[in-house]
Parts: sequence; structure tokens; C-alpha cells
Amino acid sequence: MVKLGCTIDGNLNDSKFSQPMPWIGIYIAAASALCAIAMAVDALYGFRHRKYWFPCKFFSLNATTLTLIGVTIKLSVDLNTSMPRPRDQLVKLSSSTLICTVMGNSMPSLGTTENKEIFMNIMALGILVITAIVNICIELGTGVIYVYWKEHAFLMFLMLVLLASLTSSALIVPTTKHYFDLKYTKKLKMAMEECYKRTGKKSVVEKLKGDLTKFWMMANTCAPQFVIGRSATCTASGAFCLLAAMTLTQAILRTYFIPRSFKFCSGESEYKWSITLIFVTQVIAVVAGTIAPALRWFNAINFKCPRKASMPAKRSSNLEWYWISRLVEWKESPLELEMSGRLCKKIVHDTKKLVLGFCIQVQTGIVMVSKWVMLVSIFFMSFLRLCYYYCAELKKLLKIKCNNSLGDNDSGSGSLPGPELDLSRFVLHLEGEEELVDVMMENNKNITEYWYLMGKRKQPENLIQLVEKSTSRQVLNGVSEFDNDEVPSLEAEEPPNSWALPVVTLTAIAVALPGIERHLVKQLIRSVCEGLAYVKVVENNLNDKKEFKNVSKAAETLWLEIHVYGKWLDVDLHKISLQAKGPEKVLKEFADIAKNRFFEFHKNGSLQCLRESPSKWSIKMVAANIMYRISQTILLDYEARDYDGSERLFERLIVMIADILSACLTNLPRAMLMECHQSTIEEREENVRRTIILLGKAERILELLGQLQLPSLDLEQLAYIDDWRSLRKQKASGHLDSSSTITGKPCSGSFHMYLTIE
Repeated sequence: MVKLGCTIDGNLNDSKFSQPMPWIGIYIAAASALCAIAMAVDALYGFRHRKYWFPCKFFSLNATTLTLIGVTIKLSVDLNTSMPRPRDQLVKLSSSTLICTVMGNSMPSLGTTENKEIFMNIMALGILVITAIVNICIELGTGVIYVYWKEHAFLMFLMLVLLASLTSSALIVPTTKHYFDLKYTKKLKMAMEECYKRTGKKSVVEKLKGDLTKFWMMANTCAPQFVIGRSATCTASGAFCLLAAMTLTQAILRTYFIPRSFKFCSGESEYKWSITLIFVTQVIAVVAGTIAPALRWFNAINFKCPRKASMPAKRSSNLEWYWISRLVEWKESPLELEMSGRLCKKIVHDTKKLVLGFCIQVQTGIVMVSKWVMLVSIFFMSFLRLCYYYCAELKKLLKIKCNNSLGDNDSGSGSLPGPELDLSRFVLHLEGEEELVDVMMENNKNITEYWYLMGKRKQPENLIQLVEKSTSRQVLNGVSEFDNDEVPSLEAEEPPNSWALPVVTLTAIAVALPGIERHLVKQLIRSVCEGLAYVKVVENNLNDKKEFKNVSKAAETLWLEIHVYGKWLDVDLHKISLQAKGPEKVLKEFADIAKNRFFEFHKNGSLQCLRESPSKWSIKMVAANIMYRISQTILLDYEARDYDGSERLFERLIVMIADILSACLTNLPRAMLMECHQSTIEEREENVRRTIILLGKAERILELLGQLQLPSLDLEQLAYIDDWRSLRKQKASGHLDSSSTITGKPCSGSFHMYLTIE
């Protein structure tokens, strides 16, 4: 009987050992393709969002990408598989090149990584790189790699340089984050003070544009990935990545166009046909991954080159404090180790100082080498600029001769902020980056207009039509009319009202009314869907107290159910509209269902929650309670006004929804300003960008809301619907103030608020 894995004569049966190798090749190619796609999408994201320092959004240095990298470089660490053909040897080289590419590509992602994760990721990457280098050296010695030994030697050198650059960049992340947090707070106070002092006849939208331009300038220039992306080590790494890609390119060209340059062996690799697939995907990955670091390097030398046609001036070669401050801090701080004996403590501390002193010298060397790489690059780029300058001058002279009427008039009217807004004061920079202030200002001063116009092209037309129903009447009576105090409460204490929950509940009732044309219902749903996106901004920034969390969550859950499934707490709204004989029946049915659903929780153990606090009510209890109150209120109003059909009631509900949304959106300018800076340094830039787009979308809405007469409430009260309702209750006659009186600290304009930053 033949044993498993053995031949008949008892020897090891290795005939099937190489059969899975092509499938392993597919696995390697798939991992390489994923890396290529992620790096390509990052490059497209940078172009799309005009971030030409190319942040790492999809291909960051983390556990997932490290695992993918480990799979893609399997051929580099494969010690004993024969690779005889030209393409086999090129795949070995492409795997080594890909290691350099991914290190240079992912370097900015260090800025958005936590301190502990940075250390672990750098350690893991270091182990991976050292393992690859050792294995390549072994393969060069054993003959698995028998050509391209110069290229491999150069690529291994670049791997070490890029690993050192990554480590060097990682050391400044905590220091720069802390520094920019402090600096941002100071600049933010200055920006808000200017907002308070500034006067003028600009519209609310134009004033918000100016403020958001300042916020964008601050948020963008202190974005952690941008800080790392414009550092000396990161920009120099782009040159190293480009050298790695050029090394692979020349090897490919020589192999296929000068075949006599190399002498290859005959035979076939065990990976067989999958080698071609691996080679193609890895070459694509190298090309896609080289775009971002190469353009970072090119932009850096372009920014730092002199603007005029002259040779580069002598640049400072001093080492800035933030490069070594972390190491100096570690060197000077005592070790928290329990050791007995003065001599033992002295030896440990002296050893620590020696090691960290050596690390400081290494860090200094890495930074200085990176700066010299940039200096050499700038030197050569200046020659190109000089040639371009003379060509441009020659072309200009020829044009003047051809057409004497040609002038050099440049109005520069396209810039958003205008000449009166000095944005350079809001550019946050590190020591040694003074020469980049003007460049960063020029590149960012029009970006607000770009995002604004992008939002303006997507204005919520359905919501605008809904808001017009309120602004045309100049009053917002629906804010107080959706809930009548004469309706008996289900409980003595109830949760507070939010802006979104009454809107969602009124929409559910409107959808369930019988006899309403479907296109009107669909338009209402689209309008509310657009409006709730703005309401969420207001509630997240101004209604962020603990007691509102359950109410806001209930509104989100209910709207998802209504919008997607056409149901309210599992009640089919379309079925109710078909079965009901009139609007009064619909209101009574909603009131009964809501009341029954609410008291079902008494049997399910929720009575204790009712006794403790409404903030602990479940989402369904909150939804049932508001539905009961609103349906009963509308039922009383329906009986008092004697509506003659569903159409009039439907129109009445739309007006109430419009009034609530309009009242809520009067807080939108203040909420947008708060949205910009109420976030961590990693999220701040993206929040400002979204806010600028939101301003473009809401331009027409803010213009319409400027026609409204607001109640005499201070800024804090305007943010809460219950305060609006309380004020209207106090005015029993229903008369509103003829002027908009807003206490607090208005900046200028009805909606432009001043925020106190503590």
C-alpha cells in the first residue's frame, strides 16, 4: 500500500508540489492590482480635489496595505524557485521597485495616523523591507537572480533611504500636530474678531464666503497630510521613487530592445503563464504609484525655484527645531524604571543618552540629505526655467512686432477674497517654510470659489420651492401650530422637540392622505429629503445636548423607513391612503396606532424608563409620542377649520413643514461656521470643504430666508424649536415684532453670527 505523499518505492512524491504555483501567481497579481487601483484612485482624488500634494485617502500605511505589500513582494523573497527567462527576472526587479513605490506613495498618510499606530506600522514595514533586502542578497548569491544585479543593488539602497525617510517623517508628526493645534486656535480667534469688527454692504453669502476662505486657508495649510507632504523628506522621496521607476524602465527597454545586453537561461518558471500577469500588474502599479510622489517632488521644486529667470539663491541649510524636538525630549526625560543601585542607573541613563544622541545625528543627516536633494533638483530646474523665460520673452517680442496693439492688461478680478482680504495672515506654516507662504496663498485663494461653484451647480430645487411657501408669507406660524397644548399628554414629562422629528412625522401623515396625486407626494418626499440634510448640520452643531440625541436618532430612523420603505413604525402608509375613506379617518387611525404603540412598552419593561427621564425613552416611544400629539393637533385643527378634502389638508401640512424647515435653516450660517472648527485637526480640512459646498447649495435658500421677520430671541434660543414655540405662546394675539431683533453678537447681516471661542 502506497503511503500518502510517497511513491511506490518509498521516495517523496514531489510531482505535484509545483502545480499550485500559477494560482499563487494569480494571488500575487490580484494583490498587486489592488495596490495599483488604490494608488491610482488616490492620484485621481488629488487631481479631482485640486490637492496636488496628493493625500493618501485609499492607500495609507496600515495593517491592510502592509498585508497586501507582503503578498505583492512574494517573488522578491522567494529563495528557491527558478526564474530562468527574461520576464521571470524582470518580475523580480518589478517587485523590488514596487516596494520603493509604495513607501514613497504612502508617506503622507503618517500625518493622520495615531502615535502608537505610527510606531507599529513603521516597525512592521521595516521588518518587511529588511526581510526583502536580505532575501534578495541571498538570491544574488545563490544565482536565483543572475542578471540586473546593479539594478537590484541600487533598488535596495533606495529601499533603505525611503525607510529612513519614513521613520524621519514619522518623528515630526506629534510635534507638528500639537504646534498647529495651538496656532490654529490663535488664528481662529483673530478671524472671528475680524468678523465681529467688519462692516459693509455685502450679502450674507458673500460674507460667509470670506469667512470660509479664511477657515479653508487655515485648515488646508495645517492639514497633517499636507504638512508631511510638503516636508523635505517626503518631497525628496518623490525623486527616489522616480529613480526606482526609471531603473525598472531602463531594464525593460534594454531587455526587449537590446537583447544582447543580457544572457538569459532556457527553461520555464514554475509560475508558468501567471508570470506575465504578475509582471503587467506590477508595472501598472509602479506607474500608478509613481505619479503622486513624483508630482509632489516636482511641485516642491517648482514652488521653491526663484520666480524670475535667475539661478537659485543660496538657501538655508539649518535644521529646524521640529525635526529633532521629539528625540531631544526623550533624551532629556528620565526613564521610569525601578533599579537598585546608583551605578546601574547611571549606566542605563548614559546608554540611553548615547543611543538617542546617535539617533539625533542620524535624523539630522537624513533631513540634510533630503534638503540637498531638493537643492540639486532646484539647481537643474532653474536651467529649465531660464530656457523657458528666454523663449517666452522671444515669443512676446514677436507678438509685439506682429500686433502693436497687444497689451499686458491683467485685471486679476477672478480672485474670490478681493484685495482687501490678506489671506497670508491665515497661512499656517512651520519654521523654514516662509518662502512657501505666498505659494500656498496663491494656490488656495480661489479654491473656495471652486468648491462654492461646485455646490451651486447642485442647488436643492425642491427644497427652494418649499422654502418659498414660507418666505412669501413672511411669517412662520407653522413652527407653533404643529403641536397644540390642549392635546392631553401621554406622560407628565415629555422629551424636547427637535427640528427634524416634527418634519418627518408631518411628512408621514401627508403621504398617507387619500386622493393625493403621486407626483405631489414624490415632490414632497424629495423636498424633505433635501431639507433634512441641512437640518442635520444645524442639529449636530447647535442641538448637541444629551437630551436631543434620542430625538435626533428617532428622526433619522423614521425617515429612512418612510423614504425607502414607505412605512412608519412598520405601518404601510400607502395601504392607509388606499383604505381610508377621508383625511379625518387617517388622523384618527394615526392617533390610535401611536397611542397603542406607546403603551405597549409598559408591558415590555419600559415603565422604569418612563419614570426616570424622557431622554432614556426608546426611539419607537419618542416616535409614537410625537405622532400622537401631532395627529391629535391636526385633528383639532381639521375639525375647527372644516377642511373640505385631502387636498387642502395636504397643502396645510406642506406649509407647516416649510415653516419648520425655514425656521431651522435661519440657523444655518451659524451652524456652518461651527461645523468648520468643531473637529479634530485630521478632519478639519474635509469639514471646511463640505461646508463651502453646502454654502453653494444653500445660496438661494439663504437669500430667501433674508426676507423673513425673525422673533426677538438670542442666538442660543433661535437654535431650538421649543424656544420659538414658547415665544409665540407668549404672544397670544399672534402679532410678531415688525423688525428682526437678534440679541447676542451679530457680525453683520441678519444671519451672520459671531461665535465666542474659548
